[in-house]
Amino acid sequence: MEWDDAHVLITGVSGFVGSYLARNLVDKGANVYGLIRRRADGTIPKNISHKKIENAIHFVEGSLEDLPGLAHAMDTAEPDYIFHLAAQSFVPRSISHPLETAQINCIGTINLLEAVRQKEVDPVMVFAGTSEEYGLVISSEEQYASLKEKYHTIFPDPSRIPELPISESNPFRPMSPYAASKVYGEILFRNYYQTYGLKGMVSRSFNHEGAGRGDQFVTSVITRQVTQLKYGETGQISIGNVNACRDWSHIDDIIEGYQIIAKKGQHGDVYNVGSNRTTSVLSYLLMSIEASGHKVREISTIHSDKVVNDPLKPDESSVFGINFEKPKIDQMILTDEITFDVGDGGILVRTDGPDIRIRFDPSRFRPSEVPILFSDITKVKKLGYQVRYQVRDIIRDQMNFFMDAENRCVLPGSECESKSQEKKI
Repeated sequence: MEWDDAHVLITGVSGFVGSYLARNLVDKGANVYGLIRRRADGTIPKNISHKKIENAIHFVEGSLEDLPGLAHAMDTAEPDYIFHLAAQSFVPRSISHPLETAQINCIGTINLLEAVRQKEVDPVMVFAGTSEEYGLVISSEEQYASLKEKYHTIFPDPSRIPELPISESNPFRPMSPYAASKVYGEILFRNYYQTYGLKGMVSRSFNHEGAGRGDQFVTSVITRQVTQLKYGETGQISIGNVNACRDWSHIDDIIEGYQIIAKKGQHGDVYNVGSNRTTSVLSYLLMSIEASGHKVREISTIHSDKVVNDPLKPDESSVFGINFEKPKIDQMILTDEITFDVGDGGILVRTDGPDIRIRFDPSRFRPSEVPILFSDITKVKKLGYQVRYQVRDIIRDQMNFFMDAENRCVLPGSECESKSQEKKI
């Protein structure tokens, strides 16, 4: 895909996704401008220095809360394309800090749109939406009845059960302030196309992971702890809800999806970008243990009698009308054959080496959890999008990243922060 000499502005350029996208576009010959907050200590964010692009990006100081600063960014970058990635994106923080999340994600997005409109620039824009906007997706009649009992009302009511895989026409039932803020942002993007003719499009990206994913995200929580276990830095693994199933993509697939939408998408339209598979937190953890060098033989709960032999045995049977390779344990979770809760205490993993104890941490369970995310990506595939990586590829890259002791510096419950990879501007 050609990007030679295109002027590209990325909000959130110092973030996990933004830095990967910037690196990729620089390699393709684009002139990349990155909106970045000024740092009092004069350092470059770790994601930027890690990608070795601190001298390849034109940094524009500013923030989403600063409309004049955004106007200056338009003057400086004269963008042909804008990728709006900046956001407060951690779901638990949005629950504890909803006003901060709204200020950044909602007011920040309308400020960006207003800067584009008032400066009369004409870029193609991609808004980084999220699968979290879909929220409460109904997977079975039994689940629907259980959710009705828990929440008393489900709005809108499902027109089909199961509502999986999730297409762009699925209803919104956001389950966090973060998800609600993203609904607001994407509707604004589409409205500014309809009202003012701005060339905005939406990518509803499902979970995307890779080396350098933020410390607080579950895939990093898992792979860091498994690596610490390998090096004898911890004696057990602590985790929250292992039943949650997510549509995990490699970050390199997702940034390719953003670019395909920017180049080939219909202005004002919405596109799911994901992997068209779903994987449980538990199997992600078990696959990480295997990536550390120990074959998983059996799992059993600590305070109950649930036992599963050979939980990672491949299973290609159909789920929700789709055939995809998944572990045996995921087939059991997705069909409600087994579930794990706080009362189970945790899981004992028997391997061909040592037994590994997984402790369920009640504080890691969300008050309102999205049970299953599983994408229908038919629409974006028509533009040329392809899934190139498997879940084990993501795990491999994360485990390699955490082999560096400095990268696994942030320990659960500590204040350790590594500054060694940050450089002076």
